[in-house]
Amino acid sequence: MSTESSSSPLSSSGQQPSSERAPIRTAVVGYGLAGSVFHAPLLAADARYSLDVIATSDPARQAAAVERYPGVKTVPDGDAVLALAADLDLVVLGTPPATHYPLAKAALEAGLDVVVDKPFAVTSAEGEELIGIAQRHRRVLTVFQNRRWDGDFLTVQKLLDAGALGQVTRFESRFERWSPEVSKAWKAEATAATGGGVLFDLGTHLIDQALELFGPGQIVHAELEARRHGENTDDDCFLVLKHGSGVLSHLWMNMLCAQQGPRYRLLGTEGAFTKHGVDPQEPYIVAGGGPLDEEYGVEDPEWAGKLGRDGHLDRLSTERGAYPEFYRILADKISDGGTASALPLPVDPAGSVEVLKLIEQARQLASAQS
Repeated sequence: MSTESSSSPLSSSGQQPSSERAPIRTAVVGYGLAGSVFHAPLLAADARYSLDVIATSDPARQAAAVERYPGVKTVPDGDAVLALAADLDLVVLGTPPATHYPLAKAALEAGLDVVVDKPFAVTSAEGEELIGIAQRHRRVLTVFQNRRWDGDFLTVQKLLDAGALGQVTRFESRFERWSPEVSKAWKAEATAATGGGVLFDLGTHLIDQALELFGPGQIVHAELEARRHGENTDDDCFLVLKHGSGVLSHLWMNMLCAQQGPRYRLLGTEGAFTKHGVDPQEPYIVAGGGPLDEEYGVEDPEWAGKLGRDGHLDRLSTERGAYPEFYRILADKISDGGTASALPLPVDPAGSVEVLKLIEQARQLASAQS
């Protein structure tokens, strides 16, 4: 946003400076992991938002929401949120993937700006349609690809910007967990057509990060397997993404992994970088911390990555994680005039459509290979 003169109460557009504007009235739909750990804490920590409504049909979650955010209004579902549209500015969807398209469409048509948790939709066609609806209604639409602000990802970006590895030839990225039971009822019932499986879940992050780092590409190999009892879709996946830049991205996602590989390994003509461990922001919030805490996003030094080549390795401290940046950038965009503003979105939904297209490509390839 432009810097305001201390002598003028209005910007050149005649709008109030952001510090004097009314907060962005926000509803969070869904109060499971996404709503309770990511969206609500980040919104409550940013003074430019007011967390007005939380939608969940679970009485225990309703009680937990009110206890943590006194004064918040709880309602049972997205329809109840839309009934309050006249008193809201922004809706954040932290609901199962199959609901993203219909809820986002209804919210945009009700005149609200919308944040959709990943995956953006369950098909690229749905994502493209939502972008068109947002454009017609002149509403802000973005996708919560929060892993762009993981501390380790920010570290990798910094290394690449500095040219520390020379020309990168291979990028390896993993999200692996030991979760032998399918933990949520909707996940146990979901199919690929309704957004089920680890490819839609963790894979969405890995593909998005690879595209951010190395540009467009095509899936040239895909392995999609269901290993756990009760898994209908996939929980053990491996993709090879060949970028137009020449880089090969090897992407693993696994929910039945008792020993995890490196989170990142990058090979270049001048050196390599290897990093273990997972960004600490999510577990920090789960443990009761908040985004405004001094230690939020700070990784334990023991997880520092290794830069260089065998025999000549340096420990590289991890950048501080920064999920609040998503909502800071979004507030700037909305407060500066929304779609009329030249300021960027935190995440362009067109990029999330490209992620969905690659997921579709991977499923087609894996099916043909089986």
